[in-house]
Amino acid sequence: MKPDPLEGDPRSTAEHAHLEALLRCWVRERNVPVPSGGRVRIDVLGLPLEAEVRYASPTGRHRFGPVTLAGRPADPVLAVALVGAELGGDTADLVERTAESVRRVTGFVAYRRREPVGPADRFLDSEQRLLLGHLHHPAPKSRDGLSDADDARYAPELRGSFPLFWFSAAEEVVSHGSVAGPDAVTLMSTLAGRSPEPGRVLVPAHPWQAHDLLHRPRIASLISRGLLEPLGEFGPAWSPTSSLRTVYRTDAPVMLKLSLGLRITNSRRESTSTELRRGSEIHLLLESGYAAGTEKAHPEFSIVRDPSWIAVDEGGDVTGLDVAVREVPADIGDSRCLAGLVAPRPGIGRTLLGELVLRLNAAEWVADYTDRVLVPMLRLYAETGIGLEAHQQNTLVRLDPAGRVVGGRYRDNQGYYLASSHLPRVLERLGVEASTLAVVDDAIVDDRLTYYLLRNQALAVIGCIGVEGLADERDLLGVMASRLEAALPALAEAGPDGDRLARRWLEADVLPCKANLLTRLEGIDEVLAPLDAQSVYFDAPNPLREGRCAR
Repeated sequence: MKPDPLEGDPRSTAEHAHLEALLRCWVRERNVPVPSGGRVRIDVLGLPLEAEVRYASPTGRHRFGPVTLAGRPADPVLAVALVGAELGGDTADLVERTAESVRRVTGFVAYRRREPVGPADRFLDSEQRLLLGHLHHPAPKSRDGLSDADDARYAPELRGSFPLFWFSAAEEVVSHGSVAGPDAVTLMSTLAGRSPEPGRVLVPAHPWQAHDLLHRPRIASLISRGLLEPLGEFGPAWSPTSSLRTVYRTDAPVMLKLSLGLRITNSRRESTSTELRRGSEIHLLLESGYAAGTEKAHPEFSIVRDPSWIAVDEGGDVTGLDVAVREVPADIGDSRCLAGLVAPRPGIGRTLLGELVLRLNAAEWVADYTDRVLVPMLRLYAETGIGLEAHQQNTLVRLDPAGRVVGGRYRDNQGYYLASSHLPRVLERLGVEASTLAVVDDAIVDDRLTYYLLRNQALAVIGCIGVEGLADERDLLGVMASRLEAALPALAEAGPDGDRLARRWLEADVLPCKANLLTRLEGIDEVLAPLDAQSVYFDAPNPLREGRCAR
C-alpha cells in the first residue's frame, strides 16, 4: 500500500486529517458511496475534489489517500471554502475556523511526536490523546480565542497545566447548592488552601475565563462596587481533560467543570443556571432509587455524580463565573475516556484501543463493551426515561489490568435528556413542579440517543478496530447486534416498550445521524439552540442492520 498521508510532516498530517474529515462529512451527509479499493469524487462549484479510498468503513471511519482538487494537491482551507459555497451557509466563519484548526493540529502532532510518552496517571493520559479531534467535523480543533501561548498552558493535547484564578465574592452575589459531600463554599476554601474574609466566598475560574470576565460590564460593575475582588492565580496546578474546561488533579477528590467562553467546535462553553442544578437533580433521583433496577442489573455501570455547584449570579442570572463540582471515583484509575481510546496517533503508533485489542480478542472486547457499557445506558433509558448524551468524550470505559472491559461510566452535568412521558414520575419522585433535565418528546430522545449512543459512541469502537486492521467491521457489527438481541428481553421488562430503541437499531434500514458539516455551516450553537433543533439531522443507512444480516 502507498505511504499513509497521515504519516508525513506535522503540517501535511494536519492538512490531510482535515481533508479526510471533510470527505467523511460529505460522503455521510450526501449519502455518497465509498467503494473499497476505488475512488470518491465530489464536484464543488464544478471542480472535482477526489481521492482514492484506502479503507472503506461500514461505520464511517473511512481513510483516504492524497486528496486532489482539479488534479492538484488540495488545500483544506480552500476545499472547505468551496464546499461551503456549494452548500451555502456561514462559509467565511467555517473557513476561518478550519485554518485555525489546521494550525492547532500541526502543533499538537509535532509536540506529541517529540514527547510520545504520556503521564503515569492512565485516566489523565486517555483524556489527553485527542490530537485530531472529532473525525466527522470539518474544524475539529477550532478554539476561537486561544493564542499559541494559551494553548501551551490550557491544551490537553500539549499536556498543559495551570493554577486556578480565584475571586473573592460577597455572599449576597453568590448562589450555591450541595446535595452530597461538603457544601460548595467550604469545598472551595479547601481547594484554595485559604479561608475567605467574613461575609465573602472564594470562587475559582479558568484563567482564560477570568481575564475575559474582567472586561465584561457586569463583572466590572461588581468589582467597582466591591462585591467581587480578583485575587489572581494561586494553588496547585490542575490539568485540562478532553473537554478543555473540566480540570483534574491526581490528588484531588473532585474535578471542576468551569465556564469557558471560547467557541469550541460549535458552541461557547459557559454553563447556564439550569445546567448547574441539573447534576444535583440527577444525584437526588439516583439516591431516591429511581434507577434501582438498572443499578441492580448492571452494578458495573455508574453515573459520575455532580453533586454541588457555586456561581456568581447577581440578579439570578449567571455571569460566567461558576463551577460545577464532579466527584472523582476512588477507582478512577481503571477508567479511560472512550474518545481517547479510539483517537488516532499519526506518526506515533496505534490507538490505545488498537494496542489493547492487539493482544486480546476483538470480538470478545466488542461483546463485553456492548454488554457492560452500551446496554446499561439503554436499560437506564427504558426504566427511567433518562437519556444520556453519551458521546465519546462523555463515556468512560472501565478496564481490568489486562485491558478487558469490566464496566462503564457516564460523566456530564449537562447531557441528560428526559423523555416527556416520564416527566410526571420524575416530578412526583422529587416533589417539585419542574425538572432541570432537558425534557423533550420521546421520539426526539430516541433520535438523539441513536446518534450519541450508537453512531458516535459504540460504532466508533468497531470503526477503530477495523481501520487498524485487527478485525472485519462486519463481523464486529454482527457481534454487537447479537449482544443487543440478547438484551431485548431484559430491556422489555425494564419499562413500557423498553426494547423499542434497541429493536429499531437492529431492524431499521435507516437511522438518524447528525450532520456536523451542515450544522457548522448553519452556525448553530448546540448549547443554546432549542432541544428539537440543536443540530441538523438526516437519515442515513443503518450499519448495524447490515452486520446483523451478514451473520
